[in-house]
Amino acid sequence: MQTVVLVKQVVDTEAEKRLLPGEWRLDRASVENILNPYDEYAVEAAVQLKEELGGEVTVLSMGPQEAEEAIRKALAMGADRGVLVSDPVLQGSDALATARVLAQVLRGLGFDLVLCGSMSTDAQTGLVPAALGELLDLPVLGAVNRLEVHGGSLKAARQTDEGAIVYECPLPAVVAVAKGINEPRYPSLRGIMGAKKKPLDTKTAADLALELGAVGLGGARTRVHAATSVPPRAAGKTVTEYESPQEGARLLADFLHENKLV
Repeated sequence: MQTVVLVKQVVDTEAEKRLLPGEWRLDRASVENILNPYDEYAVEAAVQLKEELGGEVTVLSMGPQEAEEAIRKALAMGADRGVLVSDPVLQGSDALATARVLAQVLRGLGFDLVLCGSMSTDAQTGLVPAALGELLDLPVLGAVNRLEVHGGSLKAARQTDEGAIVYECPLPAVVAVAKGINEPRYPSLRGIMGAKKKPLDTKTAADLALELGAVGLGGARTRVHAATSVPPRAAGKTVTEYESPQEGARLLADFLHENKLV
């Protein structure tokens, strides 16, 4: 079973985020960056499949050289090798341009299954899996919270308001897993030390013979023209214990009425 997991290095979800003036791109250099939390579920799913069926797990990412840290964490969780696509000409790539780059790498890899998280915590588009399926002419399943592989076929389930829906499709396929499909393992000390010795191949745009007009900022189909900061939250009003229950109820009713909540 040859599985490729797509991962992304993102700004720490606890960090204060800001956009670079004039470029409208996320400032990643001044804050801590981590492995996208949603991708940890995909790494865990891939490692579990390897433990059950054998094979190899490859972790693939596109980003700056520092994104190697995110790949190393996935390797510490149990993946076998990593591939990082890093090149300044790829900066500014949107979801479609990113999918073009990843698809080009995948064409050179032998795989049975491509796994990824449902979205990244920075862009939150969730578009890359579907774009990959289109570019590679593969079936795509999204929001999967149960996954089984039997021979050359895949069975997956996703939860909806009406209940669980079960899908089956032949391999290879692209699958975006949902948060909660499993509980990602913490890398052990042995895993962390071992990850430093696992192979990690770095590729450039030239290595992949990419059409430069289709990637990077020039190949992006989306643009950010302006952005404004979220206004600070107004201070709330507290009904203290010194006011009577009747007065507290009146203040609450007035608040709901003023804000058109009732």
